[in-house]
Amino acid sequence: MSVFDQLPQPLRGDVEIAAAAWTSADSTRRLWARDASLWTGADEDRWLGWLSAPADAAAATPALEAFAQHVRADGFTDVLLLGMGGSSLCPEVLAESFGPQAGSPRLHVLDSTDPAQVESLDRRVPLASTLVIVASKSGSTLEPNIFSAYFFDRMVATVGAAQAPRHFLAITDPGSKLEAAARRDGFRGIFSGAPSIGGRYSALSPFGLVPAAAMGLDLARWVESAATMATRCAHATVEGNPGVALGLVMGTSARLGVDKLTAIVSPRIYDLGAWLEQLVAESTGKNGHAIIPVDREPLAAPAAYGADRLFVYLRLSTAPDDAQDAAVQALVSAGRPVVRIDVPDVYGLAGEFFRWEIATAVAGAVMGINPFDQPDVEASKIETRTLTDDVEKTGHLPAETPIVADATMRLFTDAFNAELLSALADDASPAAWIRAQLDRLKTGDYLALLAYVPMTDSHEQALTGMRVAVRDRRQVATCVGFGPRFLHSTGQAYKGGPNTGVFLQITCEDAVDLPVPGARYSFGVVKAAQARGDYQVLVDRQRRALRVHLGSDVAAGLAGLEQIIVEAMRA
Repeated sequence: MSVFDQLPQPLRGDVEIAAAAWTSADSTRRLWARDASLWTGADEDRWLGWLSAPADAAAATPALEAFAQHVRADGFTDVLLLGMGGSSLCPEVLAESFGPQAGSPRLHVLDSTDPAQVESLDRRVPLASTLVIVASKSGSTLEPNIFSAYFFDRMVATVGAAQAPRHFLAITDPGSKLEAAARRDGFRGIFSGAPSIGGRYSALSPFGLVPAAAMGLDLARWVESAATMATRCAHATVEGNPGVALGLVMGTSARLGVDKLTAIVSPRIYDLGAWLEQLVAESTGKNGHAIIPVDREPLAAPAAYGADRLFVYLRLSTAPDDAQDAAVQALVSAGRPVVRIDVPDVYGLAGEFFRWEIATAVAGAVMGINPFDQPDVEASKIETRTLTDDVEKTGHLPAETPIVADATMRLFTDAFNAELLSALADDASPAAWIRAQLDRLKTGDYLALLAYVPMTDSHEQALTGMRVAVRDRRQVATCVGFGPRFLHSTGQAYKGGPNTGVFLQITCEDAVDLPVPGARYSFGVVKAAQARGDYQVLVDRQRRALRVHLGSDVAAGLAGLEQIIVEAMRA
């Protein structure tokens, strides 16, 4: 079945025209030839090393299998990966989709500066039998560096200074600061990434392969899945090329305003959606353009969705979900655009990584953008660095004054948004201002809940209640991101894409905090600085943004916020 088969007209006709133009321009050959003129003619050719990742992975398999053998022989029961964005999302997909493998260590991933999450992992992981992998392409990313400092101190306290370095290894690009630090501190090993592979395209490089090996996956089977998909994605015809076909649908849809890519993913492989979010948002969200990925939004009847949705159903053939099947069929019957992808088994995820990398590159070509840069990600990092530098000098973050407050929450925004919200709100309460913020949603917009709170099931449940209430009443797409991890993912599209987002940033007082070794700031301060930096860039880009600051009882604060939003949508 072609991915075009379940597309309604006129979208299907537009995609077929795009496919004919792609074929006429010999674009598949040009992609594989690493021809930058397929995109913007800038430096795209420097970032296409991922095209050869399946072949490179096959060559590296014996060494990786030997590494896995050493990990088991040395008695490690757990592996803790410290990273952000492209360095952590693929390993997280592996951990969530495969689970523990018999006779091999359990894989854990830390990608949050929230002190409660850091402390939780510290409590759960038996450090004396844990291998810590520090993963960072540049080697200078703030979060992995402070994670590493914290857990290195904890490891010294657990096993002693002489043995601690033998519990650490690094994955980083050659010549990075992390490589130098790993050599200086005597890490047990260093795996080198390829400088020609950007972080979000690195799933089939050492950044994904080393954790896969450490947790005991069948590497030969994993690599075969990727290689088979790579062969299919080199096919000259669009009909025979699953990656190109998907990318043409994505790019053409986005150009027509059908730009909310809504992922429906089988429960066993649900976390693939988080990886897709980064790949798609960071690659396409720039210069006023974006495909906005929507992940983990509960399914609803077709009437709940606007006309800006493109649905992609990633159905695991070995463990399908009947409710998803029925809901997707209802969407198809209602004439909604749906692409169905059958994933043969969990090892098929390797093939999906490659398919989606090709598709995203193709979508970028159709949209006329460079899918390999991320010009707006650095802006938030600069703002965060300015704030943490100030803390190093003063010992605290700058004081803030809320625009509206009550006993349960404080609201912050800039002068531009405050003037507009003040005019829309019917009184000076936080509830009225939150209702006013939601009233700014228009057809074709999306709501993004940016939650700098601990990433737990109960917190996600409350945020889901908020997004569903808004989706069902306003028929707009809804996104949820836990900070700071989304800064390395969807944050690029929120800042660099079209001004169609309405943002509710949610921060909180931390019930616990942890020091960062060697710094005057703590993990809680870093998270707060990241939230403030993120918000500042949003308002610098003239986004419709409002920040809600909760107390230290986050569950109660989220429950109160959910009640405000649900009641507002009933009014």
